Amino acid sequence: MKNAPTAVLVTLLALPLAAAAQAAAPAAPAAKSAQPNISLCVGCHEIPGYQASFPRVYHVPKIGGQSEKYLEAALHAYKKGERDMPTMRAIAAGLSDEQIAALAAYYAARGSQAR
Repeated sequence: MKNAPTAVLVTLLALPLAAAAQAAAPAAPAAKSAQPNISLCVGCHEIPGYQASFPRVYHVPKIGGQSEKYLEAALHAYKKGERDMPTMRAIAAGLSDEQIAALAAYYAARGSQAR
């Protein structure tokens, strides 16, 4: 239970980012339309070997080069509460379907450049 305050803090810090991401209405190709929301992913998914430790230790997966359909399905599952990771649930909840699709396309296209 020692990590519960950390989970709350991280979730509270992520909510404004998610709200800002939702407020952005990007258009154009996936890379350009994903740009305003990439900052939501970089801090964890582009750090080799990163592990989050709230409320338990989570291995943060490499998302660059993953299947676009897989990434999109995963974000929708977090948004619906079907996947259990507090930070990802908070971030995905603030993304529109178009933003989710753009992020999935962006990271799928990056290949091994993004972790």
